[in-house]
Amino acid sequence: MDLEVKGIAASPTSQTQPFTGRNKLLQQGQTSRSWAIQNPSLPVVPRLDLGSLVDSDEEEQDIIPENLPAPTSKYKLKYQQYKTEMKEGYKQCSQTNAEKTKSKITQQCPRNKVDDKCIKVEEAIVDGLTTLDRKALLQQGYADIPYNAQRSMRKSDAEIVAAERKKQTVAEQVMVDHLSRAVISDPEQNLTAERQESARIFPDSKIAPHRFRKRTLHETKIRTHSTLTENMLSHKVQFDGRIISRNGRDACRELVGFFFAHDQSLTIYEYRQFGKNRTNVLPFIQKNIYSHQCGRRKGKHYQLGDFYVGANLTFLSYDHPRLPESVKENTLLILRITNIDQMALDSLKTDSVEHEDDTSSQETNDRRVLKAIQDALKEQLHKRGVRILTGLGKYLQQLDKEGTGLLDKADLKQTLQVFHLKLSENDFESVWQSLNGNGSGKVDYGEFKRAIIGEMNEYRKSFVRKAFMKLDFNKTGCVPIIDIRKCYCAKKHPQVISGLSTEEEIKLSFLETLKDACSKLDEVSYGEFEDYYEGLSIGIVNDEDFVNIVRTPWGI
Repeated sequence: MDLEVKGIAASPTSQTQPFTGRNKLLQQGQTSRSWAIQNPSLPVVPRLDLGSLVDSDEEEQDIIPENLPAPTSKYKLKYQQYKTEMKEGYKQCSQTNAEKTKSKITQQCPRNKVDDKCIKVEEAIVDGLTTLDRKALLQQGYADIPYNAQRSMRKSDAEIVAAERKKQTVAEQVMVDHLSRAVISDPEQNLTAERQESARIFPDSKIAPHRFRKRTLHETKIRTHSTLTENMLSHKVQFDGRIISRNGRDACRELVGFFFAHDQSLTIYEYRQFGKNRTNVLPFIQKNIYSHQCGRRKGKHYQLGDFYVGANLTFLSYDHPRLPESVKENTLLILRITNIDQMALDSLKTDSVEHEDDTSSQETNDRRVLKAIQDALKEQLHKRGVRILTGLGKYLQQLDKEGTGLLDKADLKQTLQVFHLKLSENDFESVWQSLNGNGSGKVDYGEFKRAIIGEMNEYRKSFVRKAFMKLDFNKTGCVPIIDIRKCYCAKKHPQVISGLSTEEEIKLSFLETLKDACSKLDEVSYGEFEDYYEGLSIGIVNDEDFVNIVRTPWGI
């Protein structure tokens, strides 16, 4: 094959001796430079300047070409986002290091003093909205996402089917338990058997017929007065409940209760699910006739009118030895009804007649007073609910040095002053009298906070519990911050979609406001998680908007 380089033809014969001509010129005393001058058609190889290879003391400068095109808006936006992320990361790192140093130095403050964090809260309230308030308000952006009715309907249908299956499983277990045990566990069986034995006495028990010999088991064919039947047990009201507690394990227990109209008794079962297919239903509160343990109805038996969504059922924990140890730590067990079979309730109410007493009118008046107080304080907490409620929970917990959950009147007044929550003396006394029914001089500060500020409805709170249960897959009651960071997704935030913010910026704003509510740097408890969304709920009127705020980032 013939090759041509720079106008020089190469043939197979010339390739065998490529340097013969040059060697011949060197033998004649000619240099390569003179040879190149005589043959100008050949390329000139420049000399290698070894001096330029020596290291220079001057710093090498980047040379930017003059004809370089200007960067596009896309690359400018990327550079700006990168710059913002670097600044935010540096700021976050410095704040974390400062908090760690501060936590090692500071100690728990005495009762009449306010710690540094509370002083910061007080200054922030005077100045108005803070950076934390604005970052918390970013979460309300999820409410602007267009409502996907079809997707929401599919999710709600699946949830309804799962809830109905759970209720059916619990109802079947309750019927099996009480129908099979009612007769054999009835003490009247022994009395009936003794009367039959005393009626006929045989001289020798060995020759007596088998039916007259003493038996160790009950004679289950005997019908007693208290024998339950399926018809009696069918007149019941089924309801869902939850434990009012800041302990995540107890607050997320799935409880299903039954109130039986024939004897005014009630029982509560716990539904447990292990994995996807294995479930278990266990008695939580044994079937019996119970009465109110606090409030204006203290000592009165539970009636049909006491069961509605949002009602509280109170029990003494030492009356139920089979309760979990974490529940028995508190003397009073408070259950909140979250859902109820309204059709069965209305049907039983038409059959029974309950007269309204003076207690009902007093309770109505108490609710009216509390509603007015809550509305006034919610106006003060507008757009600052997350910071105030989370700080309020931490501050009350600091004042409770004994860990009993109870505080006196002076502690509660001091808390209101620190957080600039304006409450008149008459309103404060009204709240105190309604909560301090036993006259002990101390009240549950959780009940006090719910009384003066209120709380989100059970529909909203059910989604908050679902989100926490998804995060707390080990059911420990606390979630590490690193798991929250992994599970939180900001892809669908309107500012991320429009390009105004990045996913990392929205995520960091959420984590910063949530960390401010935590007593520990590396984990979040259920109570703190609930306080965050409780404060966020104050500024949101529509339930579906709030559900979007909880559902979208957590994927529930």
